[in-house]
Amino acid sequence: MDSGRVLFDSAAKINERARQRITKGVGAPGDILLSHKGTVGKVALAPDAAPPFVCSPQTTFWRTRDQNRLDRKYLYAFLRSPGFRAQLATRAGETDMAPYVSLTSQRGLSVVLPPIEEQRAIAHILGTLDDKIDLNRRMNETLEAIARALFKSWFVDFDPVRAKAEGRDPGLPKHLADLFPDRFEDSELGEIPAGWDVQTLDQVVTEIETGGRPKGGVSEIRDGVPSIGAESIVGLGQFDYAKTKYVPPEYFNAMRRGRVRNRDVLLYKDGGRPGEFEPHVTMFGDGFPFSTCAINEHVYRLRANPEFGQLLLFFWLSSELAMEEMRVNGTGVAIPGLNSTQARSLTVLVPPPSIAKEFDEAVDPAVRRLLAASSESRSLGALLGALLPRLVSGELSAVSADHLEGRVT
Repeated sequence: MDSGRVLFDSAAKINERARQRITKGVGAPGDILLSHKGTVGKVALAPDAAPPFVCSPQTTFWRTRDQNRLDRKYLYAFLRSPGFRAQLATRAGETDMAPYVSLTSQRGLSVVLPPIEEQRAIAHILGTLDDKIDLNRRMNETLEAIARALFKSWFVDFDPVRAKAEGRDPGLPKHLADLFPDRFEDSELGEIPAGWDVQTLDQVVTEIETGGRPKGGVSEIRDGVPSIGAESIVGLGQFDYAKTKYVPPEYFNAMRRGRVRNRDVLLYKDGGRPGEFEPHVTMFGDGFPFSTCAINEHVYRLRANPEFGQLLLFFWLSSELAMEEMRVNGTGVAIPGLNSTQARSLTVLVPPPSIAKEFDEAVDPAVRRLLAASSESRSLGALLGALLPRLVSGELSAVSADHLEGRVT
């Protein structure tokens, strides 16, 4: 489960024979899923088009018996409210086990039940916000996929070069097609376009550094300047604000390294389970996720030379070729990760500056729109978080709040 969604594609699978032996926890479209063991309180709504699924022992489904008494979308909203989370927190400490809320305890939890018309109005208002956030997420996936497809065509499959080498039309404007050669040459990466170069990351970046944290850590610091750790290096336009940590402003102002600039590429440095390293790369910019922030000692901040560019740097480091090299280099040590020497020695394919510039100009609008949508979703999420408890508690009437709908559609 993630951000209210059930990630069916990445879920574990069982065969039909195993499914026939299961008599409990068989979910259905419209069910609300609640994690009740280990990580307690994650909530997701199974969509109407949900495939057949069963709940794991760590997950419970909640299902409304009578939609005219309890609206399922209202129930989904209620289970995300601070009042319900407070109930869960109390029940989670009732046993000696790791955070756990038994089915018996769940049956004793209270649900505020306004009149059905009010429930539906609340579900409609909050659902509108949820839908807009989800629309932004899906649009961002499309925008990133378009940018990655262009990167793959030019810098992995070498489609324009291959077409010219075979006497075919590369399908590009003439001024752009003329920038690509019509033959290949051998390199340590195999065949690459003639005139291109294979270099190390150290040769294409002007800055590569980690940050730091105050002595004693940051766990007790409740505000200040956001401090980005490895757990927040997820992907382009993605950030979990619930994991935000901070450093004091005076510490940030005294930092000589690790202060994030617009469109910096951030690379996961170390962490994870022993013997396994899965790298992550992102790029912060245009005010997302913050206009001002720093990194800690588990993150690299990268700045490319202008002839290579930040966008090409991001898409190269997040390509499968670079990711695999990082996996190999970062595995097999006590603390999986990339030390400075390993990071600086990563392989980079370097095209002529003219092609790097054209790539930057081609994908920048998509990245700019993606980051703007991510910032918008953060604002909508904050609005949802402010409205949800007031609507559910009855402090704010759903009818009086209905005018907000026009702001998010």
